[in-house]
Amino acid sequence: MGCFTFIKVMMILFNLAIFLSGGTLLGVGIWVKVDGESFLKIFGTLSSSILQVVNVAYLLIVIGAILVVIGFLGCYGAQKESKCLLMMFFSVVLIIFIAEVAAAVVALVFTGLAETLLTGLVTPLLKEKYGVDEAFTQIWNVTMTEVHCCGLNNYTDFNNSYFYDTHHGYPRQCCDMQAPCNSTMAAEMAVQGCFKQILEEIRTNAAVAGGVAAGIAALEIAAMAVSMYLYCRLDEK
Repeated sequence: MGCFTFIKVMMILFNLAIFLSGGTLLGVGIWVKVDGESFLKIFGTLSSSILQVVNVAYLLIVIGAILVVIGFLGCYGAQKESKCLLMMFFSVVLIIFIAEVAAAVVALVFTGLAETLLTGLVTPLLKEKYGVDEAFTQIWNVTMTEVHCCGLNNYTDFNNSYFYDTHHGYPRQCCDMQAPCNSTMAAEMAVQGCFKQILEEIRTNAAVAGGVAAGIAALEIAAMAVSMYLYCRLDEK
């Protein structure tokens, strides 16, 4: 088996695995969106908390669709030796790679700006919807309990909010799960905001996160290199 044939077969198998994984995620995402109750019955109460943290159905659908497209372009392009599909595969992976690098740079350089923007967007929502919108409230309750945080910045995010006006206090997470939670106790406990806590978790696990990110980047670079190798070799055939 020649080098070209070997790389072609590896390209097909690798992207076939990506395609099948993407199809699985896409199917699960559609299942959760259409029939979330049966999903919860099968996977138990833990999945309920996970589903409330983010709208995981949409997340799975988006990621699954992207993987299906990438897997199809890479697998079918290599199988049919199509320069057009291989170039499309290269372009899609390159766009994703650039987006990831840009997101990493923004996260590292503009952390303060991100906090300011999030404060301007999220804090008004906390004041208006926390305690009113059941889904929104559940999302924040799970997040604050699991991450051991309060609000986006701190307990003051709930000042003049619907929750504070109706309960005459703050969520119990702002007082380390003690209730009732008033301003004096919240100030003494000084529970950090969720944004700061999440940043701390990321910094604490920076090595693991960096290793995962580096591994993903290496796979993407390898995929682009292999697709370009096949693309160039097709001119010689």
